Amino acid sequence: MTSDDIARPPGARSIETLSALSAEQTEAVLALLAEAAHTDGQQAVSEQGRLQLRGGAREGVSHLLLTTGGELLGYAQLEDTDPVEAPAAEMVVHPAHRGHGHGRALGSALLAASGKRLRVWAHGGHSAARHLAQVLGLTLFRELRQMRRPLAGLDLPDPVLPEGVSVRAFEPGADDAAWLAANAAAFAHHPEQGSLTQRDLDDRKAEAWFDPAGFFLAFREDRLIGFHWTKVHAEEGIGEVYVLGVAPGAQGGGLGKALTTIGLRHLAAQALPTAMLYVDADNKAAVSVYERLGFLTYETDLMYRTET
Repeated sequence: MTSDDIARPPGARSIETLSALSAEQTEAVLALLAEAAHTDGQQAVSEQGRLQLRGGAREGVSHLLLTTGGELLGYAQLEDTDPVEAPAAEMVVHPAHRGHGHGRALGSALLAASGKRLRVWAHGGHSAARHLAQVLGLTLFRELRQMRRPLAGLDLPDPVLPEGVSVRAFEPGADDAAWLAANAAAFAHHPEQGSLTQRDLDDRKAEAWFDPAGFFLAFREDRLIGFHWTKVHAEEGIGEVYVLGVAPGAQGGGLGKALTTIGLRHLAAQALPTAMLYVDADNKAAVSVYERLGFLTYETDLMYRTET
């Protein structure tokens, strides 16, 4: 018997941990996320986390549902797939029910589920999230910047590709395996991006925003050595430098800058007013490149973890 099997008085808080959500539970979580995003101005759970709500069980992924009186008031997702790093989590509490200990209860449940070895994202780095991290005994160790620049009147030099390199659009199905291998190599140091699987790629290809015409691949002869996958957030009118990668052996020759320019021109041609991207604050070289391309920091996501 678990604690969830014990009868509770009406209105008592309950946290249920599941390996997969039903269609009804998924819709309830998505509605909770939408309500929180409307209040907070940003999503509390990343795109990867939202994709993992659907499609049944996924290895290493758990869903925590916090309810009171049968009403869903909080959600957390725990992903334990990295062979080295501690499990990573994201969480949210309904805006109308904050300040009642629900966040601390979810955080404590995550600590228990992870064996007190935990990393937690705080998207936007709001003061309430920083306070909760302190209460849970977590310390800051990663800063992810969202940077933006206007696309109107975009004036960038013509892209200069390294000798022998050509660029074409991604062909779904035909290029899947090559891109996954190139992505893993380019992001070997980045566990979240570098560990993407065919299922993860298929999830994204099934999204309404997916457009292979904005997914650029760079080849030297038949070898895929770089890529720039752009994304359009239609409702917000924002184009994103979604994934930009260069194979380790092809770095330092200007390919990254050329691919960035190609992608930004593609987004500007769609009359989008703004471009955005995410970059780790400690990646000084990348931050410097993006700043020279006119990007400025817009907001910051913070990740906290237990002491190691």
